[in-house]
Amino acid sequence: MKNIQIVFVLLLSMTAAAQKVSVGTEYHVAPKGNDANSGTAASPFKTIMAAAGKAMPGDIITVHAGTYREQITPPRGGNSNQERIVYRAAKGERVVIKGSEVIKNWKHLQGDTWEAVIPDHVFGTFNPYKDRIRGDWFWPTPKDRKYHTGAVYLNGNWLMEAANEAEVMKPAAGRDLLWWAVADSVATTIRAQFKNADPNKETVEINMRQTVFYPDRPFIDYITVSGFTMEQAATNWAPPTAEQMGLIGTHWSKGWIIENNTVQYSKCVGISLGKYGDDHDNNQTESATGYVGTINRALAFGWNKATVGSHIVRNNTIAHCEQAGIVGSMGCAFSRVQDNMIHDIHSKRLFTGAEMAGIKFHGAIDVQISGNRIYRANMGVWLDWMAQGAQVKNNLFYDNDLDLFLEVNHGPMLVCNNVMLSKKSLLMNSGGAAFAHNLFSGNMDVITYDSRLTPYHLPHSTFVKALHDNPGGDVQFVNNLFVQGANVAQYSKALQPVVFDGNVYTRGAISIRDIQGTKRFGEMTDRGKETMQQYKEQAATEQNAVMDTGFNAGVRLINEHSKGVLEIIWNRQWLKQKRKWITTGSLRKALVPDLPFENTDGTPLRIDTDFWGKKRSAANPAPGPFEIAGSGLQKISLY
Repeated sequence: MKNIQIVFVLLLSMTAAAQKVSVGTEYHVAPKGNDANSGTAASPFKTIMAAAGKAMPGDIITVHAGTYREQITPPRGGNSNQERIVYRAAKGERVVIKGSEVIKNWKHLQGDTWEAVIPDHVFGTFNPYKDRIRGDWFWPTPKDRKYHTGAVYLNGNWLMEAANEAEVMKPAAGRDLLWWAVADSVATTIRAQFKNADPNKETVEINMRQTVFYPDRPFIDYITVSGFTMEQAATNWAPPTAEQMGLIGTHWSKGWIIENNTVQYSKCVGISLGKYGDDHDNNQTESATGYVGTINRALAFGWNKATVGSHIVRNNTIAHCEQAGIVGSMGCAFSRVQDNMIHDIHSKRLFTGAEMAGIKFHGAIDVQISGNRIYRANMGVWLDWMAQGAQVKNNLFYDNDLDLFLEVNHGPMLVCNNVMLSKKSLLMNSGGAAFAHNLFSGNMDVITYDSRLTPYHLPHSTFVKALHDNPGGDVQFVNNLFVQGANVAQYSKALQPVVFDGNVYTRGAISIRDIQGTKRFGEMTDRGKETMQQYKEQAATEQNAVMDTGFNAGVRLINEHSKGVLEIIWNRQWLKQKRKWITTGSLRKALVPDLPFENTDGTPLRIDTDFWGKKRSAANPAPGPFEIAGSGLQKISLY
């Protein structure tokens, strides 16, 4: 027995030792380091890439305060959640990683215009002033205009690309300064406007690198990137049918954590959770049929829960991106995007296309988008194709052209506990959606029918079960609060059932009504026009509504002591209408996939908490996103 005990103790000691070894090595990087060093705290590397070349699964790379001008291309990832490779800023230290370089030796030409000539060898293999923005669903404005992935920055703020040389030679006018460039095999000449500034005395930077943190191949898994400021990248347009590069991106991998970073000034995309590249990129794929082919190839290339997706993007600030703050075609599946601040997306409107939003996802299967603050964007969230099982919850939207767009999805999709304060709350070209406990203050546009055949899946899976057209309807609005400009009249009739239950309408809000409005249609084919005839238009149903249209809820978002405060006048009379918790059992299944509304892990759904996680009354939950029992002016801190 004594011998057995000794062996047992030895085994425990060996196990403890093995666990200790699995913690891995910590490498340090500092501006005064040297890449020939060992990477210890006392002998740090100078570049992050030097540490990346050494790091193995379980290792940590700690980067110390300073500015690093390099492109990080991680050569490997971790093995699992327990054996990640972690890239992190040292605690309490500001670490900036830039895709740009400082340019001096500017020559004054005339007025506000200066010129710099950069030898071609400075750019290496990539010159963003030769590289043009291109791709499916990218629409130059006007059509024949050329845009480059380069940019010029004055003291951290970017200038806009001029349409031609003559434009940049004029005196600076308006809010935006301009730049223009021409490149040949010898040098790149950049002309830029610097109003009331000497660029040789200020900090002037230009894009040099396509990305800041991005693997050069797929399946580099389980990486954490935490605590950095990453900015100024020459990213290209990122359509759903091609490789999607971001300033930082996962490149068709699994299990990344991108947290506590500032990601800003990317020519097109800030964070990409998107697609890999292949020979079909932007090659006869700009159509619904083309994207179905893209999906089939992605399935063959590992699009499944075991291999791709399941990322966490949290607590980041993402700003100043002219296509999207976060983008992802299929590679976003099973991910969580939470507690981010996303703003100034597609705000310059220099070019346009069909892929711009604060968050633009294709194939957002079981994706949770929660707790985000999204403002000053053309669209807040745009879920396009295959958002099956997606949840958009507890987000704050304001000052957007449109808060939420759901396009050609079949559901089930849950939208709950959101505060939507923009003038347009919703654009719907999907079925299978449930809207619960939201505050809507803007108009809603509804597409009656779209003939595109788009996929639905087996539950909690990427496996495509079938394709289906997109008749309007199959929508449930339950326990919402409609105020000011909220208008649901376009859902008065639809080709599939529309149900309103337990909602409150205050002054300015418009409910369903027995009139025939103007119909809007999505993409239509001749065959689609015939198929549409199979559906019979039906009136929406409204029950248990509180029509308090004489009551002014006075909703407004104000800045008070550096905090965003929602003012709303509450009427406790709204609680006289009894309501129940919204659950899997209380919601009708999504019709096309014939699937229930449930949590992303397949467990039963129950909306028993409010916007802030406060427990809702089981006896009679309040309408809208906040559990409030009193009356009068409420001041709710939102950020």
